[in-house]
Amino acid sequence: MTDGWNARSAPPPAGPRLPANGAPTQGSVWWSDALADPWRDPYAPTQVVLPSAPDGSAPAPEKVADPDAPRRSLTPVLMICLVTALLAGALGSTLTYTYLTRSGYGRGGGTQLGAPQADPSAAVNRAPDSLAGVAKKVQPSVVTVHVTGAIGSGFVVSADGYVITNDHVVESGSDNMSVSFIDGTTAKASLVGRDPESDVAVIKVARSGLSPVTLGNSDAIAVGDPVLAVGSPLGLENTVTAGIVSALDRTLESGEPGGTTRYYAAIQTDAAVNQGNSGGPLVNAAGQVIGMNSVIRSLSSTEADAGNIGIAFAIPINQAKRLAGDIIDHGKARRTVIGAEVVTGNATVTGARLRTVEPSGPAAAAGLKPGDVITKLDHHVLVDGTDLIALVRKYAPGTVVPIEYRRGSKTSTASVTLVADNN
Repeated sequence: MTDGWNARSAPPPAGPRLPANGAPTQGSVWWSDALADPWRDPYAPTQVVLPSAPDGSAPAPEKVADPDAPRRSLTPVLMICLVTALLAGALGSTLTYTYLTRSGYGRGGGTQLGAPQADPSAAVNRAPDSLAGVAKKVQPSVVTVHVTGAIGSGFVVSADGYVITNDHVVESGSDNMSVSFIDGTTAKASLVGRDPESDVAVIKVARSGLSPVTLGNSDAIAVGDPVLAVGSPLGLENTVTAGIVSALDRTLESGEPGGTTRYYAAIQTDAAVNQGNSGGPLVNAAGQVIGMNSVIRSLSSTEADAGNIGIAFAIPINQAKRLAGDIIDHGKARRTVIGAEVVTGNATVTGARLRTVEPSGPAAAAGLKPGDVITKLDHHVLVDGTDLIALVRKYAPGTVVPIEYRRGSKTSTASVTLVADNN
């Protein structure tokens, strides 16, 4: 086969030819104007010769579609296409939403900053020994104490409603006393008893089924232990602050002129404590109450302007628990004494100088005499008489404590069995 540019004439093939007038013979399938076709090979046959059917009959005509015949409906095809499109759209939307959500879009939009967030439930369920876990455990047992003209804190120590607080919280009167809980509910309260000099009081809430705190052992704590202070500083209820135990057996004397003089052998902490925290618990890392927040040190000269400067003091819970138990069981607290009167405010002598000694008291039984200077009590160094009073009241009656004392130029030791005051 070639493209025809060098085609050569070939002898005419044998076979039938068209008549001279160019008209096709009867039954020819050739076109009528074949002779006028400029591309026609003059020597090519002028008609297509079809082979005859075996039986000699004419070939079957080609089938042509009838334009008037009914056509097949396209509705099923269109429905299938529509359903397929809907399914594809739904799948695409789902995949797009999942991607955008995981990428941070759809949660405020914009570029995602930071690592992906952790499971929210893990953030809410803190470990029980974490600070948040300890606070969650203790707060339902802490109350805000409302007294006429004052507000303070307290903590539940029995399911039937006994609450320990500071004496100075309730000293303004017990009329219309009430407490509020962390869930926002309130209840009436009444005064059970108080011990002004130790600054411990007990009130009773008119509600049962309460959750008491767990009381720890204040003799087992050490400087540096982590603590939480819980209460209502400045009226801000359900406040939790954190710190450490800063010092132990910090002896204090406080009180307004002409009023009650209070003595503390306190736990010092740097947890933020302000007015309103008084009576609230100081809690260790196990969620146990180891003290009752009572006093703050301030640079202000007036109590109204006093504020936290990182130095606060709590009554050891062993002492507060014992005194509260006496108030509940006997109506009054038993004050621990050594059986001697001391000189206070004497800057010329280091130690607690004894002014008088009761003839039948514990000090006399240990061989002490007026004029003796006690320099140590249970290995605690005493600076003045206030130290002796505060430390003695820390112990329960019947406790035997070693002492060191000076008589003239001679230093001696002895053991003293402390007793309860008969007053």
